[in-house]
Order: sequence, then structure tokens, then C-alpha cells
Amino acid sequence: MHILITGITGRIGGNLASLLLKQGHTVRGLVWPQDPRIEKFEGLNLDLHEGNLTNLKDVQSVMEGVDAVYHLGAAFQGGGPFTGADYFDINVKGTFHMLKAAVDHGKLKHFLFASTDAVYAKYPPEGMTDPIDQDTLPRRPSGWYAMSKSIGEELCNGYHRTYDLPITILRFCLVVGAGEILDFRQFYLSKLKTRPELKTLWAGEERLLLLKDANGRVYKQHIADVRDIVHGCACALDKPAAIGQTFQLAGPRPFTWDEAVPYLSQRLDIPFQEAILQGPPTFYEYDLTKSRERIGFEPQYDIIRIIEDALAYRSGTDIDVLPTQ
Repeated sequence: MHILITGITGRIGGNLASLLLKQGHTVRGLVWPQDPRIEKFEGLNLDLHEGNLTNLKDVQSVMEGVDAVYHLGAAFQGGGPFTGADYFDINVKGTFHMLKAAVDHGKLKHFLFASTDAVYAKYPPEGMTDPIDQDTLPRRPSGWYAMSKSIGEELCNGYHRTYDLPITILRFCLVVGAGEILDFRQFYLSKLKTRPELKTLWAGEERLLLLKDANGRVYKQHIADVRDIVHGCACALDKPAAIGQTFQLAGPRPFTWDEAVPYLSQRLDIPFQEAILQGPPTFYEYDLTKSRERIGFEPQYDIIRIIEDALAYRSGTDIDVLPTQ
């Protein structure tokens, strides 16, 4: 297939492009002029086009002749800074342009839209009591990024109903790339020391934190290695069971702080201590049954492997950069 990736210069887009090439596809990329990080693609046979999602002519031009689209390009919290108007123009208007061009193109086999778990209200006062199911937990976005992605989902579903456009929505959880877990903010006292309940713990020396909520329950979170997200994106491509559906992508299982922090403490030789945080806790996980059964999504990188690969990456040791399938 001839596949277009918007947001190709991002870590998911770049790794997805490499995987799709290995699978025998041809890949075109839309490169945002304000983020032209194309040096990473040296040696790859990519068809790169500079253009802006906010410009309909750019989008219509880059869509010509493609069979499938991964619409990953977006303004997000980690970039920018972006204003509300930026989020609307890039994420909402940009998605509308992509969908309109896809319908005008008339021969598109698959349109895959990258969304986010930020559309869920996953921090209630007592944490989530049940695993999150993408089809039963209502979207309750807060903040411009989440709102813009939720609107994007509605546009995609509307175009599927109205024009029979073969869309699939992929909701990404928090994604970590090479080495990033070692800097995870909620593991470190130095990064949370301004919290009122933690101020007295700070004595000028770093400590890791084994966080618990006000009821003494250990924090739990479901994240994903970028390689598992890329694997999930590839799994959904050209699958009839994926059309018109939303799939949550995440790691093979959630992790708890009492698993990750003592392990990281040992590997980094940094002591840890328990601490209680007030307010809504981090305590959620995803039910991946639908993603596993319908598109064959089988994530491989749990928290221990993510930590070990991060340590290897920091030391200059080669690791598997891409999924094996």
C-alpha cells in the first residue's frame, strides 16, 4: 500500500514509517515547516512533502495517490506552546481538511486517526474502580488538547456515518520513548518537592517516591513504550474489523509504584521512601481485550523491560528500536 503519515517527524510517526517500509509499503510524509526534523530519515526511501494541516491545498496535494492515511499530526502538550486557537486550527480544522481531502480523493482504503486517553476523566477522587473500556467510559475532555482530539473523533465518526469513509480511531495512552522513563516526574522527590505534603521530606538529596493515595493505596498507571504504540498502529491497518471502531492502545499491563520504584531504586542506586499525596490519585488501567481480539494487538514492553531498555539506551547499548512484527 502507498501510505501517508502526517506528523511523520514525531517519534511515533518516524518509527511507524520505518516499520511500514520494512513491511513492504511505500510511505509519504507530511512535514510541518515549523518542525522539519528530517535528518533522522537519512537512508530511508521516503516521499516527504512540506506542508501545513491548516492549508487545505497542502492537504489535498499530499493526499493524491495514497491508499491509506495515518493522521498523527497535531498540536499537543509536549510541543508548543500552543494557544487555544492553535489547537483548534491544527487539530480540529486540520483534521477536517484531512477528512475532506480523503472523501474528495474517493479511493482511500483506510483513514487512521491518532487520539488520546486525555479524552477520559481518569482522575476521579478515588481513582478508577474498573479497567477503562473505550466503548463504555464516556469522553469527558478537559483542556484544549483533549477537547480538540475529542472533536476530531466526532469528525471522524461523522465522516464514517455520512460518507462511509473507512476510519479507525486509535487512542494512545501516555507514551514513553527511549530513556524517558528514567526521568518520569512522579518518581522523583526533587520534582514534587513543592507539594505541601512533601515539603518536609526534601533535605537536598534525591529520593524516589513510592506514592500512595490518602487511603494508603499504591499508585497505579497504564503507559506504553513507543514500540508498542507503533505495533498497534500497524496492527490496525487494512483490517476490516477495525473500520468504524475505536481502539485503546497501551502497554501489556499497568504498573504500580511498589513494583517500579524499588526496582528503579536498585538499578539507579537512589534510595526511595513512601509518601502519601492528597487529592485525586493516579490509579487506572485499560481493558485491551477489544484491541487484542479484533486487530491482534499484542504489546510486549512492560515497566521492567522499559526501565532496562532505558538504562541500556542511556549507556549507549543498542536496543530493538522497532517492533518485531
